Amino acid sequence: MSVLEMKVPSPGESISEVEIAQWLVSDGDYVEKDQAIAEVDSDKATLELPAEESGTITLKAEDGDTVAVGAVVCLIDTSAEAPADFVSAESAAVEVEAAPVAKEEPAKPDTAPSPDPVSNKKSYATGTPSIAAAKIMAENGVSSNQVSGTGKDGRITKQDVIAAMAGGFSTADTQGWGGTREQGREKMSLMRRKIAERLVAVKNDTAMLTTFNEVDMKPIMDLRKKYKKAFAEHHEVNLGFMSFFTKAVTEALNLFPSVNAQIEGKEMILHDYADIGIAVSSPKGLMVPVVRNAEQMSLAEIEREIKRLAIKARDGKITPDEMTGGTFTITNGGVFGSMLSTPIINPPQSAILGMHNIVERPVAINGEVVIRPIMYVALSYDHRIIDGKESVSFLVKVKEMLENPERMLFGAKDPVEVLLGL
Repeated sequence: MSVLEMKVPSPGESISEVEIAQWLVSDGDYVEKDQAIAEVDSDKATLELPAEESGTITLKAEDGDTVAVGAVVCLIDTSAEAPADFVSAESAAVEVEAAPVAKEEPAKPDTAPSPDPVSNKKSYATGTPSIAAAKIMAENGVSSNQVSGTGKDGRITKQDVIAAMAGGFSTADTQGWGGTREQGREKMSLMRRKIAERLVAVKNDTAMLTTFNEVDMKPIMDLRKKYKKAFAEHHEVNLGFMSFFTKAVTEALNLFPSVNAQIEGKEMILHDYADIGIAVSSPKGLMVPVVRNAEQMSLAEIEREIKRLAIKARDGKITPDEMTGGTFTITNGGVFGSMLSTPIINPPQSAILGMHNIVERPVAINGEVVIRPIMYVALSYDHRIIDGKESVSFLVKVKEMLENPERMLFGAKDPVEVLLGL
């Protein structure tokens, strides 16, 4: 008998422990090499734990356990042979794809369903939601009997919940708020606990202030309307607002380097690059993947990178390295309907820009009242390293470039000034 001890690998620098979010196999199952056997949470991301060898698995930790990096979490008996009815995941996928669609027959009463012979891996009762699906269902008050699962063994996937919500629910299916006066307890994930610690530390350790301004979004919206189709066809990615804001921010950071700096002890670290963190919502909570060297990117490159990182964050495949080292952060509460907010700095950075929803408002232009799409923007900054003049000037520069998109092409200067050499 040959037994392999599987230990928790290090998910990244400075991470000393992880949490077993969910075992994807059961004790005694036969697993294949490189098969995902568990999802583990660190304080920065959720990662899959693959089996190092094929064999029969013995679990040494339970769902929700916090284990140190390097600790043994399971044993794999590599001398065990696969059961006669075992089919690999790859073979099962081929069989399912190649299998003809069987003709539907009426169900017979008093007949128990036969067990699934395809795989001896962990199965889920019909109607059991995945982690991502369960979170969306909890946030929107959706019960499992309102959603039909299309996943393996009838498991409810995230896409099933979204599709069901988009289709609407009948009044008979909606249970509403029960009002039972019962209480429930749910353990905070390792990532949520770390986020809580960091937010409290920011409030206690920084002299955080927020300055506000408003942006007339009509120039950007007109530009997008005119070139959106051609942009998507040429670059194979949609033209969104975030790339314009990222580009405007990188140009403004070049003019006001202290906004792109950070404090370390008694020194101020200045960065000759702009690694922009883009806050995105994921099933695991708020994540901030980083767009590296955004100052060198075109709008299309920024859009592609943001899309790539957002998809990885949504699917729980983002790595700690992709969320560390940012020099400035942009967060968009407008997608959730926020009118105005004071975003909290993402340490050790010194500033964060908050975007909000776009609302048509009456404004005065050339002595006349007109209706324009207006967005309120907010810059929270650490007053220990950034003066009020710099913070206000930075935000004004971002506003100017968004209201005059052509300035992004000329290093934040007016094209006429460039032509005249001013």
